[in-house]
Amino acid sequence: MPISRDVLFRLVTNERLERAVRSVPPGERLAWKAASRYVAGTTFEDAARVARRLREHGVACAIDRFGELVEDASMARRVADGYLRLAGELTGLPDGTWLAVDLSHLGLDVDPRGCADHLAAIARALPEGRRIQVGAEDTARTDAVLTCVLDVAARDLADRLGATVQANLRRTPSDLDRLLAAGVHIRLVKGAYVEPTARALRYGEPTDVAYLRLAHRLAAADAPFALATHDGVLREALLSALGPVPVEQLFGVRPDVVDDLVAREVPVRVYVPYGDNWFRYLMRRLAESRGS
Repeated sequence: MPISRDVLFRLVTNERLERAVRSVPPGERLAWKAASRYVAGTTFEDAARVARRLREHGVACAIDRFGELVEDASMARRVADGYLRLAGELTGLPDGTWLAVDLSHLGLDVDPRGCADHLAAIARALPEGRRIQVGAEDTARTDAVLTCVLDVAARDLADRLGATVQANLRRTPSDLDRLLAAGVHIRLVKGAYVEPTARALRYGEPTDVAYLRLAHRLAAADAPFALATHDGVLREALLSALGPVPVEQLFGVRPDVVDDLVAREVPVRVYVPYGDNWFRYLMRRLAESRGS
């Protein structure tokens, strides 16, 4: 019997499971074999090679160094220092290469103000024309993520920021008003987390309708945004209605779709993660394949 999506999401942050799988060579090897489809590698050089290869095929990318849920301010500072170095490395990568980050990796949970300062410093260090995309996290962090993004955007850095909005969250329409006013780039996703129904719409038609409405609203506002979904029906309906708006995809997921979009002159950006903490990302990909 297949493992349900809810169960897989609970396993995503199960450190005991990860330790058990990775503590024995066969488990580590088999898990990495599955994960390597979705992960550039364990080093920045691996991600840089992927970025260059994608650009040769007309595809941009957003590079993310794995990590989240940092609970120590000193660790958050080390992570931020690493991202500052990454920002400098972008000068040697193709135009259109961005960074991506989850704010809990920059210490959002332990020092929100420090997290905003870290994000602002990274944004300022980016080469001209690049952005750092802030990922969506679970609804327990949505207020803090939104506050941080708006804070940094107000520091005259909106043109270097990207925010992620989740169509399934009931609060998203009002959040979108504030992000549109701030002028940041919007990455529209369905929503990857299993949330209580009081906070989120059901997957399927309710979330799909919300996604359509939000996309049309972004287009009507002439806002910079991208459709980040692997739902082909939804994507094609919006491309037909709105024209060749940018589309974002995940590395290793349906690369044939990426090739088709490029052939049709639809701008494409691929999320390219790297690092040692790839196990949880693998679990998320497996979970999201169960009905997302």
